[in-house]
Amino acid sequence: MKKSLMAVALLSGVVAAGAAHADDDDCNVPMANWQPREAVQKMAEAQGWTVRRIKTDDGCYEIDGRDAKGRQIEVTVDPGTLAIVETEYDDEDDAGNRPERNATPAGTVAPPDSGLFTPGSKPGMVVE
Repeated sequence: MKKSLMAVALLSGVVAAGAAHADDDDCNVPMANWQPREAVQKMAEAQGWTVRRIKTDDGCYEIDGRDAKGRQIEVTVDPGTLAIVETEYDDEDDAGNRPERNATPAGTVAPPDSGLFTPGSKPGMVVE
């Protein structure tokens, strides 16, 4: 009986801690104290960001756009103070880490020694 009571108490504590942790990135600011969207736009531009969209999520402003380096970002902003709560970078679309398309390979590669590629001659084919 004691073991099951202790297990229930432990499980309740873990669930409560998880619920409290899930609300860490929520903004609990009354609507009357929110800054207008124009202020959010100006704050983002002052950071050098290009704003694609401003929306609300979990009581916070959320900015989708690009930072000054061209990386795609998602920034969570406190609606009352305009303090940055969280910044996420989309690495998949990160132009700095993406290989260039149709990039020329570095260095030179010699053609295979198969007789098909002779420097200075036109490619040819014989059908027998």
